[in-house]
Amino acid sequence: MLELKHVNKYYNPGTVNEMCLFNDFNLSVEQGEFVSIIGSNGSGKTSMLNIICGSISVDEGQVWMNGQDITNEKEYKRYRHIGRVFQNPALGTCPSMTILENMSIADNKAKSFNLRRGTDKKRIDHYRDLLRQLNLGLENKLDTKVGSLSGGQRQALALLMSTMTPVEFLILDEHTAALDPKTADLIMELTDRIVREKHLTTMMVTHNLRYAVEYGSRLLMMHQGQTFLDLSGKEKEQVRIDDLLEQFNQISIECGN
Repeated sequence: MLELKHVNKYYNPGTVNEMCLFNDFNLSVEQGEFVSIIGSNGSGKTSMLNIICGSISVDEGQVWMNGQDITNEKEYKRYRHIGRVFQNPALGTCPSMTILENMSIADNKAKSFNLRRGTDKKRIDHYRDLLRQLNLGLENKLDTKVGSLSGGQRQALALLMSTMTPVEFLILDEHTAALDPKTADLIMELTDRIVREKHLTTMMVTHNLRYAVEYGSRLLMMHQGQTFLDLSGKEKEQVRIDDLLEQFNQISIECGN
């Protein structure tokens, strides 16, 4: 379970450009929930993910994970429990290293750094089996530099690598935004399969309203650092893209646009 309790976050505090993004923000995500998060630019979507992952700190409030207060826990320690995929496929992989080397690094996440070979040959067949599930032919390209792969291949690899170790939470920050529509659909299908098979608690920021409607068990719409809409169960199943567009228009009118 993830919880944000009474979170306050300011940018540029004490200056003429001071901005309060979150003011007494609260959110609970139950174990196993797949939450799709939408909202206009600047609504706080990515900042919320960064707070959960520890990339940015809170000015006030707490972050709880599985009943423990992790507000002051270092970012790298949180990633023992969290897998994250970014919008830019380049951020989840190392382009100058091979697929095999990238997977070896991901396979050793949270393990102690001792003097040993970087790649365990005994794990190669396991890596091939994982890659074969992607149906992209990458199982035959273990010695290929990741930088030479297409954006979709790299994003599929990044998604796979983020969940190789037994993480409990998956954080997706517009992970299909940089892909063409066909490849984005493939990545979403892969995402849904991995989430279901591994029973991951998932938070996915997306600007694709179709994905927000079709995927996940819960839908959040954010606006100015607050939850404007929170749907789950039958409400989530029955929501339509036109309904979400109407909500966006309502927000726009309230903001004077």
